[in-house]
Amino acid sequence: MAEERLRILMIGAHPDDADIKAGGTAARWCALGHAVKLVSLTNGQAGHQTMAGPVLVQRRRAEAQAAAAVIGATYDVLDHPDGALDDRLDYRHDVVRLIRSFGPDLVITHRCSDYHPDHRFAGLLVQDASYLVTVPAVCPEVPHLSRSPVILYFSDAFKKPCRFEAHIVVDVEEQLDRLVSMLHCHQSQFYEWLPYNAGYVDQVPAEDVARRAWLDERIRRRISPLADRHRDVVVQTYGAERGGQVRYIEAFEVSEYGAPLDRTAQKRLFPFLPATAPGPAFTRKDWVDMPDDE
Repeated sequence: MAEERLRILMIGAHPDDADIKAGGTAARWCALGHAVKLVSLTNGQAGHQTMAGPVLVQRRRAEAQAAAAVIGATYDVLDHPDGALDDRLDYRHDVVRLIRSFGPDLVITHRCSDYHPDHRFAGLLVQDASYLVTVPAVCPEVPHLSRSPVILYFSDAFKKPCRFEAHIVVDVEEQLDRLVSMLHCHQSQFYEWLPYNAGYVDQVPAEDVARRAWLDERIRRRISPLADRHRDVVVQTYGAERGGQVRYIEAFEVSEYGAPLDRTAQKRLFPFLPATAPGPAFTRKDWVDMPDDE
């Protein structure tokens, strides 16, 4: 058990979002005894070509629970309808209550730049809740936090209106097997809906062992470009020799809306990074409503 048990909250829009973006890093926290909660803000009811409604919701909840069990995390799937997430006030309050009730040291979510509206609104809801979690008069039935947690964003490859910036990179090669095992639990997605939606359903093997091997190869191909894309940060983090050899990473961007992630906070929240890893260049200003001196 870790001496200081961290509380890590990963908020995705759908069951499997947090897994595919940060499952390897989640596995590293869990291996050290930290508490990791994965959350889907929607119920996943639209994510299939033939199933829908309550039957699919029940199936995807079970898949999420099985995925979390692989690494010793927990998984909450909320009841908001898939494909209909927006920035209404009651959804914002749900996220305020979610963050307060778990009391995280760190929250990770989507950026507001993404192809899927549910992803964009998930990021916006966390962003909008980031200050309100400290305001006693908002959702007073759940005790407010004394300060906002650190907030990070999952990586993505979208360029407009702004590119993803890798402030934290984590070598997850040793966790890839567990990551694939997590995703293998989401049978409705990785072997049915996503292949159908992208037009390669005919490539999915029928037998379970072959499916997992096929998924393993696809996930490695999906993740491998990240290390080269952010090689400068990988080398800064792991040093020239090891950093040049790292093949599989998960990357995160610091949000301006959370608590600062300075070097001290980074060492506490990412105990598996090298002690010599520099802190991210970005930290939040003391007065967020004041312009820079420049």
